[in-house]
Parts: sequence; structure tokens; C-alpha cells
Amino acid sequence: MPICVVNKCSLHLSVKQFNMSPRPKLIRKINHHPVVSGFKPYGFLPDKKVSGSVFLHYEEYESIRLCDYEKLSQQEASVYMNVSRPTLSRIYTSARNKIAQAFVEGKRLIIEGGKVVFNNDWYTCKSCNCYFNYPFDDGVARECALCGSRNIQNCDDPENDSSMDNSNTETPLR
Repeated sequence: MPICVVNKCSLHLSVKQFNMSPRPKLIRKINHHPVVSGFKPYGFLPDKKVSGSVFLHYEEYESIRLCDYEKLSQQEASVYMNVSRPTLSRIYTSARNKIAQAFVEGKRLIIEGGKVVFNNDWYTCKSCNCYFNYPFDDGVARECALCGSRNIQNCDDPENDSSMDNSNTETPLR
């Protein structure tokens, strides 16, 4: 909705309209991918069956991991996530509220989403020129996340121009 601004000193000037929109969210940096995608309650009483889910964003998970599990201060955690300390405080409070809601109401807690980038190796695909990262700790990427090509290269190793595609190499027959 446009907001009208009038200059009080000279009312004969035309009214200017500004579209007020919120500042875009910055990308939060996540150092570790969660080992699980969520939690599910069990042991409901027979007369109490609650359904529904609470969604915990990756940045909220990371704030809980850094502040509660790693025992970092909010200032230190904000540096790791590349956000300001007040922003980290809001993310952390939101995470704690969602976890409390899931526990008290017996809802599933699903960890997903958010505007994040994982602090892992970055790759480039030589087939489609896509840049992507591999957010899992189980090794290296084997194919492009967009087109599925195996013709990819680790961006941290630019002088090594050999791709990870081994389909063109000949193996001797025995």
C-alpha cells in the first residue's frame, strides 16, 4: 500500500508516493546440515490424538545448535551465521518458541526451509554453467544439482581443470 508524504513547509508541492516494502532477507550461513529432518512425538494417550506440524527453519536450527549445543554467546553465533546480534536473537527466540509449541501441543517438528546457504564445498557444472554446493557431510558431489551431469568441478580448486566425469576415460580390458 503506498504511503503519501507531504512537505509541511510548502503545501503547494505535489504529494509524493513511496512504496514501502520490507528490506530483503539476507542469506544466513549454516555450517552443519541437521542429521535428522525432524522429530515425531510418540506415546499419545488413547483419548488425546493431536495432529499437525511445526516447521523449524534451518537458520533457527543453527541458532539452537550454536547457542545451546556449542555453548557460544549470541555475539559469537551471529558472526558464524553472518547476521547481526539482534537478528540472531530474533531467530533464536523464534526457534525456542516453535520447539516449545511442538513439545507442549504434541506436534511433529520438521526442520526445513529458510533463506540459507550451507558452508560447504561449491561446485560448477561445465555442462549448464550452474554453481551449487553439496550440503552433506558424506563426501563430495558426484553430479550437478540442476542438470544431473557428472561434468563438474570443485570451485575451491580452480587450477585443477580436470572434471569429475570419468565416462570419457578408457579402461584397458583384461
